[in-house]
Amino acid sequence: ESGAYNAQVDGSFRMGMTWFIFSEVMFFAAFFGALFYVRQLAVPIIGADELLWPGYDAAWPTSGPKGPAFTAMGPLGIPAWNTLILLTSGLTVTWAHWGLLKGNRGQLIVGLLLTVALGSTFIALQAYEYVHAYTELGLTLKAGVYGATFFMLTGFHGFHVSMGTIMLIVILARSLRGHFRPDHHFAFEAVAWYWHFVDVVWLGLFIFVYWL
Repeated sequence: ESGAYNAQVDGSFRMGMTWFIFSEVMFFAAFFGALFYVRQLAVPIIGADELLWPGYDAAWPTSGPKGPAFTAMGPLGIPAWNTLILLTSGLTVTWAHWGLLKGNRGQLIVGLLLTVALGSTFIALQAYEYVHAYTELGLTLKAGVYGATFFMLTGFHGFHVSMGTIMLIVILARSLRGHFRPDHHFAFEAVAWYWHFVDVVWLGLFIFVYWL
């Protein structure tokens, strides 16, 4: 905004944000890999050992041979609603970007307001889901390997949604102050990239954690 921003700075920022999102992709890839290893390799191997674990039904979801009983979190209800909410938020932030490119500041601000509201709703529903899991389903961090992988993946994703929502609030505040122009708005783009990344990760979570 002070005029010190030039094409070289813009390029370096884009490169930095690209590498940051790539590192986040690898972060979640490691956790999805752990889930795949447990479901496809570790649990079947343990289940095949009748000598050590007689009578163990190696079917997913499981808390392990001696883990506590629990009810798995299904895909319907809050997870399905949260999927719809995040997908919609991806549309609203894109709509806000279109407004910025057209110089329509009203569309930009309304789009960001809607995206912040949807992100906040997602966080609130996930918090309710966690309370429900702990108090009614017996699904806690102590619920063996399923509990560990469930809360590890959904918890870290929820943290990223929270950080993304804070970023969107900052961008909204800057937009209200008149920042960003159609040809000069990488800060907005960086947050939009991050938000779309969060959307894509959630689709993977919904399919592999809740649905399958």
